Formats: sequence, C-alpha cells, structure tokens
Amino acid sequence: MALTTKRAAFFDVDNTLIRGSTIYFLGRGMYQRGYFTKKDISRFVLANLRFRLTGKENKDEIQRFQDAATDFIGGHNVKDIEAIAQEIYDEYVSPAMWQGTIDIAQALEAEGIEVYLVTAAPEDMAVLIAKRLGLTGALGSKAEIENGTYTGRMNGALLHGKEKAIAVTELAKEKGFNLSECFAFSDSNNDLPLLLCVGHPSAINPDALLGLRAMAEGWPIHDFRRARFIGKAISPLVVRLAALGTWLTPRKRRG
Repeated sequence: MALTTKRAAFFDVDNTLIRGSTIYFLGRGMYQRGYFTKKDISRFVLANLRFRLTGKENKDEIQRFQDAATDFIGGHNVKDIEAIAQEIYDEYVSPAMWQGTIDIAQALEAEGIEVYLVTAAPEDMAVLIAKRLGLTGALGSKAEIENGTYTGRMNGALLHGKEKAIAVTELAKEKGFNLSECFAFSDSNNDLPLLLCVGHPSAINPDALLGLRAMAEGWPIHDFRRARFIGKAISPLVVRLAALGTWLTPRKRRG
C-alpha cells in the first residue's frame, strides 16, 4: 500500500486573512480597556507603520517593532490577556476577515490538509484565531513568559520574512510534511521566503511586487479587495438607478 503524502497549507494573517494588523487590533482593544495611555499607543502605532514601510531592509526598524510588539503586553498576566484577546477577536478581528480567504482555508481542511496561520503577530493571538476558525494551528512571534506574566521580551526572533520559512521548514520536519506538496498564501512580497519554500504558492490581495512576481511565475492570485470595492460601489449605484427608473417611469393618469 502506498503511503499518503502529508500536506499542509500556511496562511499569512495581516491583509491575507484580515484587513489590517492583528497586533494593532490587540493594542487598540487593550488601550480601550485602560491598559496604557494615548502616548503608549501612538508610539506603538508609529513603530508598526515604520516597520511596514521599511521592515524588509531595515534591521533597526524590525528591532523597534519587535520591542514595541512585546513591550506593550509586558507586566500583564497571561490569563488576563487571553480573556481580553477573546473579546478583541469578536469586536475587531472577526469583522475584518476576508471571507474568501476563510473559504480557501476551510476547503483545504475539508480535503484533509492541515492548515496553519503563520504571522509576525503574537503566537497566542494567532492560535486563538486558528481555533475560532477551526484550523489546525498557528505559528507566531513568541512573547516571553515568567511565572504567568509577560516579561515584555521576545522568546526567539520576530516571525517575519525568512523567519517564517525557517519556522515552516522546522514544523514540516516535525510533522512529516512534504513541502513540495504543501501550499502557502500571502499578500506581501516580504513573504517570498515562505512562498518559495513550498510547492504551491499563491497570492492573496497581493502588494504590487508580489502581484508582479505571481503573474510572472503563474501562481494563483486571489484578490478579494476588488470584489469588496465593486460591491460597495455597485450598491449605492443600484439604489440611485432604481430611484431614477422610478422617476422616469410615466405616471398613470387618474380618472
């Protein structure tokens, strides 16, 4: 009897599964609950923005974001943050998800393919998202914990760029996945190492560079932003046309 090849699919999260930044939603929710000040959140948002603009080349910006991403939960009880994360998922994360991406992930699960989220966001939040969607698991940046409390330091490297490929390769060795038969999905050219380490890469809501690379390589491209934009644009137009049609329809004379 031939052995069945073990396969998995790996999904980036921010702007691939979710419109926006997972860690920003977490920070926003914590700010609204009084965990830190406007100054704290402004510093965090600035680090997040600078990282997204320059993080690919600039190691200093990656370090700044890495520090910001863990410092704001430093000193807080793990159980408390887990409870808040559940609320934040319902308030901000779930409404921001791309249904098209969820459909792809769940269809792969239905075929017996294990599905993992792979993100620079805190792994605890990524695991929560995976569980709520019924996916296999998640890989994320690990925040250091001592005596049930976040220290504000990272445990290992930020899961960004080539670090995603390294983490996925290690998981494949552990689980026995054949990476040449595996799938990966991302919106960002920064995730090329992840996309190139599997046999079946795909782009979802790709940035300009990844879109060009995907077209050149013949990779599947899914752009759910366009469908959402068209839907938003058409709805008001349909209403206006319907109103115009009513206005132009000749009225019946009384009598």
